[in-house]
Amino acid sequence: DLYTVRQELEEFIPHVKNISDSSVRKMAGRDLTRFREFKKQGIAVKFGRFTQKENKQIHKNVEEFLSLTGIDSAEKLLFTSRYPEDRDTIQRLKTEYHFCEKISEGIPRPWRLIYYRARKMFDPNNYKGRYTMEEKEKLKKYQALHGNDWKKISELMSRSNLSVAMKYSEIKSAINYGPWTKEETQKLLDAVKVVLRRKLEAENPSSPVSVEQSNTDLWIDREKLNQPLPWTEIETKVGSRYWRQCRQKWNSILTSRLTRGHLLHKGINRLQTKINLIKRLYETKAEDASEVNWDELSNAIGDFPRAYVQTKFYKLKVSCVPLWKRKTFSEIIDYLYEKTLPEFEEKL
Repeated sequence: DLYTVRQELEEFIPHVKNISDSSVRKMAGRDLTRFREFKKQGIAVKFGRFTQKENKQIHKNVEEFLSLTGIDSAEKLLFTSRYPEDRDTIQRLKTEYHFCEKISEGIPRPWRLIYYRARKMFDPNNYKGRYTMEEKEKLKKYQALHGNDWKKISELMSRSNLSVAMKYSEIKSAINYGPWTKEETQKLLDAVKVVLRRKLEAENPSSPVSVEQSNTDLWIDREKLNQPLPWTEIETKVGSRYWRQCRQKWNSILTSRLTRGHLLHKGINRLQTKINLIKRLYETKAEDASEVNWDELSNAIGDFPRAYVQTKFYKLKVSCVPLWKRKTFSEIIDYLYEKTLPEFEEKL
């Protein structure tokens, strides 16, 4: 029964209690058997960013399914609605050859996430480069006609849903690119408070968060401060900045608050942070960035925000690792540990 299924799924997906009954039924059919098999093999169900290995497996699964069924492109397989004349045939082949099982083979993640990842990987509309001025004008016109129906707009522009939504966020109004004013910063803080308060109330509906509490506890609960935030909503509340600027400013504020103003970027402190970061990354033995627990790593090297640590790592690889774009994550870490670390320690 549904209650039993939900209980079993909770072992693999802790937040399953917040998932609708219809979605749980689908997961029971698509995921539960796979999850049991992965458990027998000692493999945990994963979330978050996909690894290179998983991306390759998805690519392999899609190619094998195309070969098996004779469907002539991944776009037809994953975006069947774009080919109405072939839709019935493709749907029949998907059912006949067990599309759900095949596409998720060898990947310990919920089927839905694997499917979305495959769509992102194989959507030709995701890789169209920069928007031209003509495209930007079209985007404004289509948004005026269709509102925030990004699926409709993406079809009209041959761009992905996410691409058109994010681009419109950037161009919809005059954006300030100068230094943040006190008023803008306060709007950002107020917007983040509203979001965090709502999150707390959703988690504890029986204990509403008071205004006084929201002005104190929210700013000292590190776990809450590091949660992903709805930046497009925050952008709307700030008004004069687009979402990426809001996120960058918030990360800057967060770093300052959580480190209580310590000098992180100068002299010995700066060098020691780099050394600690390289050592800790090497100790993780991670094959991919998605395998790193950035929150734990941030705590270990100095209780920094994860965004600060991720930015620090990015700057390290760009400035210290030659041809880093051609190297795997583990190769980058090995280079930093074997070549860069001794140089830093000598300077220290």
